[in-house]
Amino acid sequence: QVQLVESGGGLVQAGGSLRLSCLASGLTFSSYAMGWFRQVPGKEREFVTAISRTSGTYYADSVKGRFTMSRDNAKNAVYLHMNSLKPEDTAVYYCAAGRTVLMTRANQYEYWGQGTQVTVSS
Repeated sequence: QVQLVESGGGLVQAGGSLRLSCLASGLTFSSYAMGWFRQVPGKEREFVTAISRTSGTYYADSVKGRFTMSRDNAKNAVYLHMNSLKPEDTAVYYCAAGRTVLMTRANQYEYWGQGTQVTVSS
């Protein structure tokens, strides 16, 4: 059974930082691209960043220069370092795994975590 478990969300002031983690189990982790998406109520899930099997990274324009994604295949984990956070970054952040090259598309991912809330106060 595949499980993705996110952690590290919370409340932070604008300009602050957070690090999200996603631990995966039940899959051959190194064979999967991993992505982070976010969602606010009433809106579609939005691509944030993704990392390929070979650690190539892709970022939404809204987070470029502020967020950094990394992976540790030995730990079956991905991380999202978020700096210079803004109130508009407030959302539930989801980790996803997929055997895809279309990493910016949510419907290309096979497995999803339960999400972790990030709230940025102004």
